[in-house]
Amino acid sequence: MKVKEIRELSTEEINKKLVEIKEELFNLRFQQATGNLEKPSRIRELRHTVARMKTVLKEREINE
Repeated sequence: MKVKEIRELSTEEINKKLVEIKEELFNLRFQQATGNLEKPSRIRELRHTVARMKTVLKEREINE
């Protein structure tokens, strides 16, 4: 997800997506531990998306 797409979402939507992404990240880490992970790059991609979302949330918090 790109920053532009994240900024178009409301704060509530970002929080919901953040929860979903963290769940997916947990499941991917579990797959990695068991050796069933097909696409390791997806973990890095999700971590970057989480950081982008948190950054946008922090920017909104500061601007209020």
